[in-house]
Amino acid sequence: MSVLQPQVTRAGDLGRGFQPALEGVRALAAIGVLTTHVAFQTGSVRSTFPGPVWGRFDMAVALFFALSGFLLWRPHAFAAADGGPGPAVGRYLRHRVLRIWPAYVVVVVVVLTLLPEARGASASVWLANLSLTQVFVPLSLTAGLTQMWSLSVEVAFYLVLPLIGWMLCRLRGGTRRWRIPILLTVAVVALGWGAIADRLPVAAGVEPKNWLPGLLPWFIAGMLLAELCASGAGSAASGPSVNSRAFRWFAARWVMWPLALLMFALSCTHLAGPTGLVAVTAGQYTVKTALGAVLGFAVLAPLVFTAPSRDRLSDRLLTSGPLQALGRWSYGIFIWHLVILEAVFPAFGIVPFSGSMLSVWLLTVAGTVVVSAVSYSWIESPTRDWLRRRESARRAATSSTTAAVTVTASAVPANAWIQPSQPE
Repeated sequence: MSVLQPQVTRAGDLGRGFQPALEGVRALAAIGVLTTHVAFQTGSVRSTFPGPVWGRFDMAVALFFALSGFLLWRPHAFAAADGGPGPAVGRYLRHRVLRIWPAYVVVVVVVLTLLPEARGASASVWLANLSLTQVFVPLSLTAGLTQMWSLSVEVAFYLVLPLIGWMLCRLRGGTRRWRIPILLTVAVVALGWGAIADRLPVAAGVEPKNWLPGLLPWFIAGMLLAELCASGAGSAASGPSVNSRAFRWFAARWVMWPLALLMFALSCTHLAGPTGLVAVTAGQYTVKTALGAVLGFAVLAPLVFTAPSRDRLSDRLLTSGPLQALGRWSYGIFIWHLVILEAVFPAFGIVPFSGSMLSVWLLTVAGTVVVSAVSYSWIESPTRDWLRRRESARRAATSSTTAAVTVTASAVPANAWIQPSQPE
């Protein structure tokens, strides 16, 4: 057997359904974001080493975006491959709104009313944060909520995705082979956003480099994975098959994960610019974005293209009970961790920017996990359960109405169409 021949997922199953390993990756990404913020708040990023490493754990955002790109674009990709209809936009938007806003609104209200550093916020700060438009509103990123800039970008992607799906919906059958080159072209063009952002006439306190166009390559990394899955698993595939050499490279952990590690290491250098809320040049922005796109693709590809195996340590870790739980709570970890971090310092008498990273990290992780579990159980899960029940009831009502109409129609005489209708 070739050294490039991993246990590739069967073509019919490629990229479909729930993939537990991706839930584990989501958990690690959430902890990565938490870690980089703890490093900044304790001043640990100022050390020669491993300061730059802690600072670059913000590349976990690239993983989050790539996961979103893969999971949300997957229905569009398979619809093009299978010849079926694309996802219903209304249902998609309902699920996105109820996935994001209920728990998020609770965090915003808690922060802006209870956190001392954020109390007394203006109406524009309230509105920008509640509407997740803070990347467009000057000086609206406030203490306890600064990480939400990336959630604002995520929501912008949610809104744009149906439009992208509509633009590519005609590329099916033989023309489907153009979908991947088009997405790649868009990603390459988007890498030049840094130079455009520097020339935009925006208000002071607004950073256009944090807008969707510049970070689109991170989402496209996941969208490309979805397209490759559809090419390998589609009934009339016009792309590479699961047995092709390209798929074997993508599925090989020993190839892709060292590549991801290399991308991360390069991002820790001056090539990707300084860490933190420091201005970067257009060139550094482009390099960091490109590195993040490759990193996201390289981390996820082996998990998407290979069947899980208990013989692999990585699969056992990513699908373990603790990481699966953290994956379910990862959204809560992301939106709550800065609140907990802000509370840790006064609660335990720790001075910010004075070190003690390990202690602060452990306390923040412990507190955040508890609050996130509660958020998931009391807000996120009940909200999604309510939506599922509502949609099930709606489908049942529609099915009953359709059945009743069918029965009534079958009982009408063949010449009934000539009879005048009765007044209501």
